[in-house]
Formats: sequence, structure tokens, C-alpha cells
Amino acid sequence: MLSEFFDSKRIKLDLESRTKDGVLGELVDIIAGSCSEYDKQEMLEAVSSRESKMTTIIMPGVAVPHGYCNTVRGIIGAIGFSRDGIEFDKCDKSPVHLFFVLLMDESSRELNLKVFSRILDMLNSTNLDQISEMASSRELYDLLCRF
Repeated sequence: MLSEFFDSKRIKLDLESRTKDGVLGELVDIIAGSCSEYDKQEMLEAVSSRESKMTTIIMPGVAVPHGYCNTVRGIIGAIGFSRDGIEFDKCDKSPVHLFFVLLMDESSRELNLKVFSRILDMLNSTNLDQISEMASSRELYDLLCRF
């Protein structure tokens, strides 16, 4: 099921950004690059606006920034991994390494909860150390295909 929303071309194992805003921008760029009909600025504003209301850290080292966007149909996502980690929340200074950025239309709210549940299932069976040792985005995509 997760493979419906993520593609191996939208997985980046070595994020270049070192800030929260940079990571969000980098992953939104990946999504926008894969679908020319999507409005990159609208997607970035949707994710940033949602993130400013409440952090999306779902477990130590993992965040799922997401937002609702009019130009997106269904749900589309990108995954990024930072080996050094990024300070993602001002209250919780622990670094976040794995990011699942999701963008969706308003009609996908219920499906969004199922995607979150699948991400948690995957993370409960795989630890961050295993993901950090993956040599290619294809390896992470193959893992996603099992959930």
C-alpha cells in the first residue's frame, strides 16, 4: 500500500539540507519535479503551515510533515533521510533523521490515517539503523512495498 504513495524516484537517502525549512523545501521539490501539474509553492505552504501549528514527529527520529493542497489529487509523498539528523522541533531538540512528506487533497483525510498507520507498521518492524545502512533508494522502496 505505501508504494501507491511513494516512488523510488521520490526517495532521497542523503538529504543536503540542515534545517527544517530546508528539508521541507528539498522534499517538496522532489514531489514537484515528479509531477509538473503540481504547484510547488502551494505544496510548500501547505506543509509549512501545518507544521507550524503542531510538530509532526511521530516517534524518536521520525517526522511525517503533511499538508492539504488543492492541486494534488489523492496522496503523494517523498521520503528523505539525513544521516546527521535535523533539529525539527524547538521543544524537542533530538535530531530527526527520517522524513515522510505527504501532500493530499481534502477528500483524502481518511486515507491519510491509513497511510500513517502503514508508516508506523513499517517503522515498528524496521529500525532507523537498518534504514541508515541502506545503500540505495530502491532498497527503501522495496521495504515500503511490504507495507
